[in-house]
Amino acid sequence: MTEEIKMYLEDAEDRMKKAVEHLEHELVSIRAGKADPHILDGIFVDYYGTNTPLNQVSNINTPDARTIVVQAWEKNMIPVIEKAILAANIGLTPVNNGEIIRLNIPPLTEERRKDLVKQAKAEGEKAKISIRTARKETNEEIKKLEKDGLSEDMAKDAMDEVQKLTDKYNDKVDEIVAEKEKDIMTI
Repeated sequence: MTEEIKMYLEDAEDRMKKAVEHLEHELVSIRAGKADPHILDGIFVDYYGTNTPLNQVSNINTPDARTIVVQAWEKNMIPVIEKAILAANIGLTPVNNGEIIRLNIPPLTEERRKDLVKQAKAEGEKAKISIRTARKETNEEIKKLEKDGLSEDMAKDAMDEVQKLTDKYNDKVDEIVAEKEKDIMTI
């Protein structure tokens, strides 16, 4: 295999890996009825004029399976954090006792669980689309090389290799989505 083909294959694999990593990141924010501090990832608070991630101005803990506790490092930040959580629209209402903010995770209804599974599967499909796009673009590059003199056999071998990568990463996506579905449907 030529260096150029190896480079295209590495690039394709890198893009497919990134699609899977993005999927994992997106699925973390889909809550499965259990307290998970990652639900609060992506929430920013105004910390003295600077937009700062919530986890950089507070401790976030899960004392039990249904509760998230946010303990601000500075007391004057409690109302700001409470407002940011409400504005984030994550479906949880913060309870502020003046010392800490408590988020109670309600048990999920069967209907809500099914909606979350659909959401997880939709994220999985987006990842597969990214993987297929990487395959398509890599195959197009290989076809250009073939027009420029690459042997037909080498081109076919390279495309077979791209397909193997595609299958491997699609299987990984299916695995991750199935795991998340099991997590969501477990009461």
